[in-house]
Amino acid sequence: MAEEDYGSFVDWNQMGDLAKSSGPTKVDCKDLKEFKLMARQGYWAKNHKLRAQVYQQLIKDIPCRTVTPDAEVYRDIMGNAASKKPSSHIPLPEFVDGSPLPRYCLKAEAVASAHQIMNCVAGQFPDISHCPSLPAVTSLLLHFSVDEAQCFEHVSRMLACNEPGKRLLDQTFLAYESSCMTFGDLANKYCTAAHKMIVATAQDVLEVYSDWQRWVLGDLPFSHMVRVLDIYLVEGYKVLFRVAIALLKFYRKHKAEGGQGNQQQDSSKVKDDIQAFVKGIASTVTPEKLLEKAFSIRMLSRKEITLLQLTNEKSLQQKGITVKQKRRNVQLALNPDTFSSEIVSAKEMRDIWSWIPERFALCQPQLLFTTSSHGCSLTRFYSHCEGYEPTLLLIRTTDGDVCGAFLSTDWEERKRGGNKLSFFGTGECFVFRMKPEMERYEWVVIRHPELASHNKTQGQEDTASSEGTNSDNNGLQQPEKPVGELSPFLSARHFNLNSKNTSMFMAGNFDSIIVGGGDGNALYIDSELNHGRAGRCATFDNPPLCNESFQVALLEVWGFQDAMAS
Repeated sequence: MAEEDYGSFVDWNQMGDLAKSSGPTKVDCKDLKEFKLMARQGYWAKNHKLRAQVYQQLIKDIPCRTVTPDAEVYRDIMGNAASKKPSSHIPLPEFVDGSPLPRYCLKAEAVASAHQIMNCVAGQFPDISHCPSLPAVTSLLLHFSVDEAQCFEHVSRMLACNEPGKRLLDQTFLAYESSCMTFGDLANKYCTAAHKMIVATAQDVLEVYSDWQRWVLGDLPFSHMVRVLDIYLVEGYKVLFRVAIALLKFYRKHKAEGGQGNQQQDSSKVKDDIQAFVKGIASTVTPEKLLEKAFSIRMLSRKEITLLQLTNEKSLQQKGITVKQKRRNVQLALNPDTFSSEIVSAKEMRDIWSWIPERFALCQPQLLFTTSSHGCSLTRFYSHCEGYEPTLLLIRTTDGDVCGAFLSTDWEERKRGGNKLSFFGTGECFVFRMKPEMERYEWVVIRHPELASHNKTQGQEDTASSEGTNSDNNGLQQPEKPVGELSPFLSARHFNLNSKNTSMFMAGNFDSIIVGGGDGNALYIDSELNHGRAGRCATFDNPPLCNESFQVALLEVWGFQDAMAS
């Protein structure tokens, strides 16, 4: 048997090539950047003992609470029980929410040890209320532990991590549910084709995405998961998002190659299908290919993802969702029997709903303004729309084109600029068209992160010209936020933008409203809500959404009514 010190729980007959130790026998590196590169390249991946030693050092270096249970605590608690054979009949703690313990090439008796460790963890961490990833993490760490006590200490340190801005494991339902919403937002932005496929096939997209952590921590084969763990222990939680997005991309490719249609089916069947694919991924995708895909995705920074997660948590708290409850189907928000628009069908609205940030996905569409009832008046447009955030603008032209925009910010914000036409809003805004086929155009910085860097310099202002304004309104200013005010997710002030034209989201004054700016406007509509212009703009990098000069046949604005409160 290989490696006596760190292999007593392993069934080496199941380990295949991983049972053969080769490569380096020690790591001598003090530079964090170099160490990250070594983790990604799998420097210690072929030597079980070296990997165990690296994990031990990484976990030992995690900043933890002052009082964190260690191996001696485990030995004291277990007492004589540690010398007795543990029982796998001990039920797992309730907070794992039914998540099974992955075997990960462990011996049968090691499963009982994992049960015992987790129950001891439950006693030492009474504040944990929801942690479905714990069985997978415990099983993995048991692989690389000398005994149960060391595994217990490693799990405890991961749970007790108190480094600001760093998280390793979700420990409450609020954190877990917000991570599912955040994954949905990321899939929507960085895995558009797969997200579109899930929307077309699953009755409840949120239900499908609620399994995202389990795809990585539970369903992945051991050979793939252990390579993910190499990097996860170095770089943290964001790695899980990357790998799950990569899995979704590979799943979509698998379905496309299979030539299977997009017939809608029960969400549980879609979840089972993804789970089966991930469990069998070794037949088509190597661990290195999976990681290559995961780290080729040009995602937002850890700071932005953390901010999005906090925004989603706040949204859940406002809805009163802090403990597990029956999940509300997104279909409830768009009941075809009650939804009525003169511009889009219920199915088209549902497709648009799939693009919006997850924290609004369970809201019901609420008609705020329509020219058919409220008339063609910009003043009435503002009076009906102010006080609502976000809003959805829909336009049907006299040529039959349909286009619109998701607008993140209250129209009342326009007043900050005084009489000047001032841009406001955030990078969650997007524009879209429905024909000839549905297309969404997001903030250009999402698709091209190289256009911005973080930590925008103080006092920097965005001013630009707009084709849709009169000559005396050429200087469009970005109004300053009060100092100390919490910025919304994807606020332009978080970025040092290379061009002033890439953060012009929405603007309005007494004689026009504008969506998108910089070298043109995505949409410009006059004060009578009658005539409009569509064009390319730098902020959304979009083609014209309809004929460049158009007459408005009908305009609607929809708000988002909290379905939990209704």
